[in-house]
Amino acid sequence: MAQQTVQKMPTGIASLDPILDGGVPPGSVILLLGDIGGGNYEFVYSSIVNTINAAPPSPSPAGPLPPLFKYITFTRTMEDVKQEIAKSFPMEDAGRLTEKIRFEDLSELYFDSSVVPDDWYSHGDIITRLQKRADHAGILTQLATALNTAEPNSRIIIDSITDIATQSTTPNHWHSLTGLLRGLQRISKQRNLTVYLLLTRGIIKEEEEREIADIVDAVLLFRWEESSGARRQRVMYFEKFRGVMPHLEEHDLVKFAVRISTSSGFEVSNIRVVI
Repeated sequence: MAQQTVQKMPTGIASLDPILDGGVPPGSVILLLGDIGGGNYEFVYSSIVNTINAAPPSPSPAGPLPPLFKYITFTRTMEDVKQEIAKSFPMEDAGRLTEKIRFEDLSELYFDSSVVPDDWYSHGDIITRLQKRADHAGILTQLATALNTAEPNSRIIIDSITDIATQSTTPNHWHSLTGLLRGLQRISKQRNLTVYLLLTRGIIKEEEEREIADIVDAVLLFRWEESSGARRQRVMYFEKFRGVMPHLEEHDLVKFAVRISTSSGFEVSNIRVVI
């Protein structure tokens, strides 16, 4: 029987894509679960910048479409994310590359239910803010709307699941969040969406982390480990990847040392076998 060729979506990380035979399967919802400073944000930034930078500047009508990135935030501003990416990649055109990212800022919804003063997150007048607040659906409904308007074949970053999970402490709210993630897992297959979910490890309950990990297609774990000489080292594990894990385990490609450089950003090296 001839082996079926599976199209891959490059991550943009040159040291990782060959290991994945070209990238990840389109339609994958990938949880980037990380220790604080473990590298999951650097993974996302490297993926964005390297993918956009490698795209043709103006493809012909018959050529490949440029990559579409949609970056959804709940507490961070678009300017903050752009500046952090630009500082991580000190290249001349880093600012130009970030202009190609489509941002969806849901911070007004997030902070409306908090004690944060309105003028910390909104620049409109009081009448405009009250009208918006009256018209607002819940933050999960707005997130679903933002996801539903993503174009097919897009890459989507949700920054971060930690923000909304900590607001979903009641059973009903948690059920709504996990229901939305299950729906996202389905629609991503239909529209070839590659979705990165950022989640900081150890903030929500362990059983909640496990439930989210069970829903998604892949779990990449970013951790700090002690190496020789008591030196801390970032490592990345493939804890789960539906359809890809057999290939990784067959070639003993499950755990990697991670390096973050100013030139290439996130890099994997020193491939190690999990015994």
